[in-house]
Amino acid sequence: MPEINLSPTIAEPPPGYPDDWEQDIVLKDGGSVRIRPIVPSDADALQDFVQHMSTQTSYFRFFRVKQELSADEMRLFTQIDYRTEMAFVAIEEGRLVGVGRYTGKEGSDEAEVAFTVADEHQGRGIGTVLVFRIAEYARSRGITSFKAYVLADNHAMLRVFRNAGFELTREIDEGVYTVTIPTEESDSVVVAEGETERRATAASLMPMFYPASIAVIGASRNKASIGGRLFNNIINADYTGPVYPVNPKTSVVRSIPTYASVKDIPGKVDLAFIVVPSGLVLDVARECAEKGVKALCVISAGFSETGPEGAAAEADLLEIAREHGMRMVGPNCMGLLNTDPAVNFDGQFGPIYPPRGNVAMSSQSGALGLAILDYANKLNIGISHFVSVGNKADVSGNDLLLFWEGDPNTDVILLYLESFGNPRRFARIARRIGKTKPIVAVKSGRTAAGAKAASSHTGSLASLDVAVDALFDQSGVIRVTTLEELFDVTALLANQPLPKGRRVGLITNAGGPAILAVDALESQGLEVVEFSEELKAELRSFLSDDAAVGNPVDMIASAGPDQYRRAIELLLASDEIDSLIALYIPASIVGVTETAVAIREAAESNAGGKTFLTVYMDSAGAPTELSSELAKFPAFSFPERAAMALGKAVSYAEWIDEPIGSTVAFDDVDADAAAAAIEAGLAATEDDEAWLEPSAVDTVLDAYGLRIPRAGVAQTVEEAVAIGDRIDGSVVLKVISPSALHKSDVGGVALDISGAAAIEEAFAQVMAAVPDPEGVLVQEFVQGGHEVLIGMVEDPNFGPLIGFGLGGVFVELIEDVAFRIHPLTDIDAATMIDEVKSARLLEGYRGGPEGDIPAVRDALLRVSALIEDHPEIVEMDLNPVKVGEPGRGITVVDGRIKVRRVGGRWIPSRSDQPMRL
Repeated sequence: MPEINLSPTIAEPPPGYPDDWEQDIVLKDGGSVRIRPIVPSDADALQDFVQHMSTQTSYFRFFRVKQELSADEMRLFTQIDYRTEMAFVAIEEGRLVGVGRYTGKEGSDEAEVAFTVADEHQGRGIGTVLVFRIAEYARSRGITSFKAYVLADNHAMLRVFRNAGFELTREIDEGVYTVTIPTEESDSVVVAEGETERRATAASLMPMFYPASIAVIGASRNKASIGGRLFNNIINADYTGPVYPVNPKTSVVRSIPTYASVKDIPGKVDLAFIVVPSGLVLDVARECAEKGVKALCVISAGFSETGPEGAAAEADLLEIAREHGMRMVGPNCMGLLNTDPAVNFDGQFGPIYPPRGNVAMSSQSGALGLAILDYANKLNIGISHFVSVGNKADVSGNDLLLFWEGDPNTDVILLYLESFGNPRRFARIARRIGKTKPIVAVKSGRTAAGAKAASSHTGSLASLDVAVDALFDQSGVIRVTTLEELFDVTALLANQPLPKGRRVGLITNAGGPAILAVDALESQGLEVVEFSEELKAELRSFLSDDAAVGNPVDMIASAGPDQYRRAIELLLASDEIDSLIALYIPASIVGVTETAVAIREAAESNAGGKTFLTVYMDSAGAPTELSSELAKFPAFSFPERAAMALGKAVSYAEWIDEPIGSTVAFDDVDADAAAAAIEAGLAATEDDEAWLEPSAVDTVLDAYGLRIPRAGVAQTVEEAVAIGDRIDGSVVLKVISPSALHKSDVGGVALDISGAAAIEEAFAQVMAAVPDPEGVLVQEFVQGGHEVLIGMVEDPNFGPLIGFGLGGVFVELIEDVAFRIHPLTDIDAATMIDEVKSARLLEGYRGGPEGDIPAVRDALLRVSALIEDHPEIVEMDLNPVKVGEPGRGITVVDGRIKVRRVGGRWIPSRSDQPMRL
């Protein structure tokens, strides 16, 4: 048999081949495999796989020892339809190392499943990831359960299913278990999948952050060059392992002998920095693969950021890395560093090596990364890790989040983002990590001009800002708008406990700045509470008679060290506030140092766990005497910055205490009826997209329990009158027209019409309102109630966005709308309503009628379920939705749904292909 060397990708796929299911997976030992669907050309590799099975593995798989597959078996196993039959192969360095398959029957929701992993690769987690992948594919094809026949001695196979979180039921007969496994992605499966992903990603990045040895390919004797600066930084930081300079043009760099190629290095290499012209990078990467290098950091530019040719080269570079199990940062990046004394690793070419601390940071911009390190150094914000991800060809922000999740040296995570690769994966990871470690992010491209600038800089399109806000809101990420805000918030989170509430105390020696501080605090939704008479009396006992002892406490300009010390100690011990701000303006050169010392010493006595921060208003900045190693606290130059940071910290603390929420499954929906209406709507047009006819919209909404008025479509005035008679009450007439997106704007709507004569007149009116009338919708008139909007639009980067707001014709004018990224949880639905200011109307604002808020929440969740089940839906506008009084429910008065042809019925997973994309 010829040498087996499987291709990880398929150049000419067979009919029905699902190419979007090819994926690189990181394993728990840090290695990686390519998972893809099987194809007929895999036959030789599959035969080789079977021939090399041990006796036990073969017996467990086939219930007898099998040394090779027959020609019929080869066809059966490799020529599949990718619907009732499916198989995934795991490939590592051209060898088939695992297979997972299911076989079902047309029309059945059950399939038989089996998995096999090569003996020498068992225990690496390949079986587990095959289980996740085959179950996810089965769900997308409507298969709800697997059956597996497992020998009683095959404990490893049963353990794989259990470790993946699946609930098993089993029966034994003559030494063979019949195991039934639901394919449902239950909470236990999501947890197991997330933990598998976290451990595998962290293991794969260990050679990147804790390399036992480093090679710098392109190290230079020119200290001004990038290769020279990076090599010098590694040496100057006292890296704890060996460093190998690679440069065929010189024999020595920094008194260290060089090597002409990485392959010439006598020892092992964990991490290789590539700092060579872009045209040489691919050859160097191949040499690294031959050497067995575990991780690459490609500093070199000239890839996807330059255009199509560079993007093609970047794709080739990524393929080299993944085919050989190397993780890669970059290309087009400035490097990374780790301040842990175990490595003392400064692998970036900037001039700043920051102090050690508990803040990890990822920057998508290399140049900005230089400024960030400089700023962090000046503010004395300690860094645990810094990574410039560059083009994010392989290692992304999501991977770094997973590594930092379990890193004991990291307590706060900072992100500078220009684009998202996989937003749903980011949301899932960030939501979990954010419950224990705050994530603070700057997302550039907030405006159209900013988005254009970000696009040209990174080679990716900036995301819609409302989608970013929705993503961050749902995942607990603290969004800031500037780098200054980023470091202000970080300085507070990295050094102080989270606030336990919104009550803030403020002491000052100047009234004007205190007023500014109060305004800023209240604009953040914080409460500058009035102190009790008892607390005021204690403050009066040591303050000047001219001092104001309410809140803020204005100790006047004469306040000195003793007053600041005693006031801070008293308020930090009080249970009337959750946070304290000490504001100080040097009124003279006398006592300045002593006052700074007093503030510091008082803060060091903070035994109550309150959040403490200072505002030191002096152009020279805060003195060194204010710094404390025992009680680290931030010192801001202006009260507005302190208020902003505190407001973000309070909101984050409140988010931590919120329940995560869960998606809701409805057992009263008719997905098949909705699917039939959608398919019929698409069949009626040759276009790829189409707005459904009103009757089809009604069918879809009714199938998901969304109440609609009685209605009918009339082509003639006689039909309109007949429909009105059947409804037997007031009706609404709405023209049906491709050109009338907003019917009321063109006079295409007539409200509260009753009687044959009035219907005839209204029919003529709305038909004449547009140049292309196709009929008139005659609909029951829904009296009273509040009008709201429920809508959906598909964002190209983030998927479906669900919106809620005030309904009617003024929705675009008022712009009081809340968005969330699909799928919605019960918590998302509730917070969307709370976020909209006009939703106060539903609570009976100023004595007005209340609305059925639980019914609105239910409607939002039903819309989310509808979108989840039917990916053909790309846009939806339910406006207005009439909200009745409590207990009366909602009615969708007008609804529009746009659908698009899709290849197959792909149902998104909650994990969204969680491993490595």
